[in-house]
Amino acid sequence: MSRYLTSVGFGKVNLRTLSESLLAVTLITGVYYLFSYVPKHVKAGQPVLALANYFLTYAPIERLNQPAYVIPDSVKVWDTPAEIRLQVATLQSGDQVKALGRFRNWIHVRTRDGQEGWVKAGGLMDAGTHEAEDRLREEISDMPVQARGHADDADNVHIEPSRQTAVVAEVNPEQTLEIFGRRMVRRSYKNSPLDVLRVSAKDPLEAWYLVQESSHAGWILGRRVHLDIPKSISAYAQETNLVAWLVLDIVEDNGHQLPQYLVADREGTETCDFTDIRILTWWKKKQTYAIAYKEGGLQGFFPILVSHEGSVPHFRLRLMDDAGNKYQKVYGLFETITRNMGIANTWRRDAMPEESASRPRRQRTGPSVNMRG
Repeated sequence: MSRYLTSVGFGKVNLRTLSESLLAVTLITGVYYLFSYVPKHVKAGQPVLALANYFLTYAPIERLNQPAYVIPDSVKVWDTPAEIRLQVATLQSGDQVKALGRFRNWIHVRTRDGQEGWVKAGGLMDAGTHEAEDRLREEISDMPVQARGHADDADNVHIEPSRQTAVVAEVNPEQTLEIFGRRMVRRSYKNSPLDVLRVSAKDPLEAWYLVQESSHAGWILGRRVHLDIPKSISAYAQETNLVAWLVLDIVEDNGHQLPQYLVADREGTETCDFTDIRILTWWKKKQTYAIAYKEGGLQGFFPILVSHEGSVPHFRLRLMDDAGNKYQKVYGLFETITRNMGIANTWRRDAMPEESASRPRRQRTGPSVNMRG
């Protein structure tokens, strides 16, 4: 066969040159389709062999068919997970949807009003995590807040004290966090997505706070939380590591309602939650707070519990001795006098203490009391 063809108006055409040109055009078209058109227009689950971020892969929709709940303040619902997409709805924090399927990091959902669309997977929690969070909120519902603070930056709240567990809330520095507990956990390491989670006894310990913000409860890394100590008692934190403050009662002074506090410090250790306590009562004569009682050398753990019998506030300290035995000390605040009511040999919150054999320690709020500020 002749290497050349005669075409009207074009003369002789080289078949080899023509085939090479067609091959080049095909390659260019294929690259454009796979790396530009497909990521922008393909529908989830279609048999695509290449995408911009997933070369030579195939990703069908994973069927879910289960309830899910919105985590952030709001999330957008899109008609497709492709780059070119239209917003079809907006969901609010706590809204329930039906998760129909997963396509990479997108979830196909149906809203309660029947609208279907796609949301980023990070904006939803599954039903199991939602139930676990409900139990956590119930657990802390009758516990006193130990302290308040805020995250230093935008951060995640997890269902367990670990970076690898499910996220239940996203917080920002403007949100107040109520702190109910603290736990020391070995830091876990995961070098790559294929690694099995590694935890060793040699790994460093890190503190996590059990917190509640708005309608969510969970765990956040302690070093990322800044405590917001009340201004009226901030002077008592200048030389100590103040970690908790609880209102025992309210006193009146010239028409003003003033709280009296139990404050807890931690010094020289990270393994327990507090080592020292002080009772701050209001000294009307000096118009300031005075240390009416203090005690140190404790191995204390949150939560510190506060209750009232009539007008008398009582508080319980959960403590541990050097042998690891758990017990509680129970106290009462009688005006400005703190009285040790006894010891209970368990951490059960309703345990009745044995009457203290020692005489109550009394300190008067007067000039002999150590004052700051």
